[in-house]
Amino acid sequence: MSHRNAPRPAAVYGIDIGKNVFHVVGLDSGGAPIQRIRFRRDTVLQFFERAAPAIVGMESCAGSQWMARKLQAMGHKVRLIPAQFVKPYVKSNKSDIIDAEAIAEAATRPTMRFATIKSEEQADLQALHRVRDQMISTRTRLINQMRAFCLEYGIALRQGAGLFKLDLPRVLEDASNDLSPAMRRILSDLFGDLCRLERRIEEVTREITAIADREDVSRRLMTIPGIGALGATALLAAVGDGRQFNKARDLAAWLGLVPREYSTGGKQKLLGISKRGNRYVRKLLVHGARSCFRHLDRTRDRLGNWLDGLQSRMHPNKAVVALAAKMARIVWVILTKPGALYERRDPAFA
Repeated sequence: MSHRNAPRPAAVYGIDIGKNVFHVVGLDSGGAPIQRIRFRRDTVLQFFERAAPAIVGMESCAGSQWMARKLQAMGHKVRLIPAQFVKPYVKSNKSDIIDAEAIAEAATRPTMRFATIKSEEQADLQALHRVRDQMISTRTRLINQMRAFCLEYGIALRQGAGLFKLDLPRVLEDASNDLSPAMRRILSDLFGDLCRLERRIEEVTREITAIADREDVSRRLMTIPGIGALGATALLAAVGDGRQFNKARDLAAWLGLVPREYSTGGKQKLLGISKRGNRYVRKLLVHGARSCFRHLDRTRDRLGNWLDGLQSRMHPNKAVVALAAKMARIVWVILTKPGALYERRDPAFA
């Protein structure tokens, strides 16, 4: 029997992920499309179980990490691509099949940048941080809403969450103010919601702190000035072992802590920081750098002289971001070198 017309095995697959429907395009070794298939969620994994090991490209989006771990276990080489890097490969009109073909083509590019595949532990830790961040935002909204309600009755409360929690009970107990009975009841209910939310935030924070104390890498990260349990675990969840970056500056650039560049005609032009990458981790690093900038004992830490020189020639806010970028570089060294610690004292003055 002749096998001349037998289908060629695909060397690269591109998957356009949906909630229930997945579109798959297979390319041969020369990059030509040879398969265009549509699957339901319960059948797409069955297809890849029978398929020969190949490169599988997907956009880095919701559900892609789980799918990547499943396909890796089947022997496929999975490449997650940020959506903005896939868009240039979409030709003419847009459809799910065209998107899948663009993903497959982008996955074969030698200079393409890929997102790392997270372990289940990283995904769980990142979920904890996102839940806590969402509750912090909800707490801010609750406080702002109660503060606005009080202003409608001529009562101005002091700024700051701690002062607000001291002032509002006194306002509710003061029968001489202009609060109506209905508004007094509404504020009381909202304050109860705030107290319950505070307890939940404390529980999640304790859980994150326990993980930081348990993990060796996070304990070593916490030796860096300005990085505590929240920053160390957030970095572990987002970056992992850091080996996806070739050098320390790549991690700082991925976090958006280096200048944007707009150079042409042989003239270099550097702008403000790019603010790309993981917004949450960048926020933690900048806040940690700001605290370090204000409270670090510069006479006893090796960063002291560098910070003094930085502060003398630029605005404090720029110096804080520069310190955050330096902290990111130190993080990369600790992540990629087993047993590495931050030494606060310069060995030359030890």
